[in-house]
Amino acid sequence: MGSRSSEESLEESLSIGQGKAQSYNQSPTEIQEISILDSTLREGEQGAGISFTTRQRLQIAWMLDNFGVDFLEISPIVSKDHEECCKKMLRTGFNSITVAHLRALPSDIDVALRCGAEWIAMYHSVSDIHLEHKLRVSRETALERSIKAVEYAKAHGLKLRFTLEDSSRSDPEFLKLFATEICNAGADRISLPDTLGALSPEGMYQMVTLIREVTKTPIDLHCHNDLGLSLANALAGIRAGATQIHTTIDGVGERVGITSLAEIVMSLSTIFGNKLNVKLEMLSELSALLNRYTGFSSGASKPIVGENAYRHKAGTHVAAVIRNPIAYELVPPKLVGNHRRVVFGELSGKNGAAFFLKVLGLNPSLDEAIKFSQGLKNMRVGDLFELTLTDDLEAQAVEADELMKEVKR
Repeated sequence: MGSRSSEESLEESLSIGQGKAQSYNQSPTEIQEISILDSTLREGEQGAGISFTTRQRLQIAWMLDNFGVDFLEISPIVSKDHEECCKKMLRTGFNSITVAHLRALPSDIDVALRCGAEWIAMYHSVSDIHLEHKLRVSRETALERSIKAVEYAKAHGLKLRFTLEDSSRSDPEFLKLFATEICNAGADRISLPDTLGALSPEGMYQMVTLIREVTKTPIDLHCHNDLGLSLANALAGIRAGATQIHTTIDGVGERVGITSLAEIVMSLSTIFGNKLNVKLEMLSELSALLNRYTGFSSGASKPIVGENAYRHKAGTHVAAVIRNPIAYELVPPKLVGNHRRVVFGELSGKNGAAFFLKVLGLNPSLDEAIKFSQGLKNMRVGDLFELTLTDDLEAQAVEADELMKEVKR
């Protein structure tokens, strides 16, 4: 539509969409290469009302692997079905690495070994709130238990990520001690989760910086969205030096979930110019697959993949989008597998009205377009209908806009 070319490369599309925003988004520190771990099959299934069959888990895993995530996480200790699914995922030969998620217990590690896992992710709480009220153990016991679990896993040749659960509500000095000891024991990665979504972006930056001062072990972030800050916190953590983000499709998970796959991938691509080796055009398809399997919609207003992400309604917006979608679209909808939509009703202006009349096979004059637009407003019934713009319809929109320019002369 307008002057945009459908042949634009990904880099060109993202750069054009950012415009001068790139000047404000420049990071004072160099952003390292970021990897994506998707936990839809673990964290996602902890979301209320979400339960997958083994076949559905494998289909989701296959889709995510095809999309290009670096790691796929599943918890084989949940049930026999989950254990069997983990085994099948490991035998499938995905390009993505399958990670077996479990507690910091030798018996759980044995389950992962039985599955044939090479990578595991174990966790233990580190906040006093969790240690006292959830586990009823001392700090010393928690640390000793965790070190032994890491040593047990490493003795069996496993690579592992250790998650310091409830990091964001832990004592900073104990968090540093715990992270240091776990890394010294052999952890290949450590994860700093904001388990209750309690941090501000500034708080996340400071927590990651704190841990980077005591260890060079790569850091993961697992950001919950209780205050709606999971994406902002993930980006802040990346600026501080974290190199892997945990996601789920549409951000589903415990309570209100974690960082959305689509949102972090597009933010990394647009804000940081991070060249992830992923198929962005699959983002909407992944969302649709999840909605089909769960039986409920993630919402029309979901960024990137929701129907409202590319739905234009106000008269001035529609007029601008007809001339060049970049006016109100950061990236083209085709790039993420979505569709552009135009809503007609009492907010429609003359350009939108001219477009609609053109679709009906008419060549309206400026006066006719204005009268039609006014008629829509006078009906006072809100939104009447909408069109999903195919290439043919977009061409007619441009013709209608040119027609309006002609009649003004």
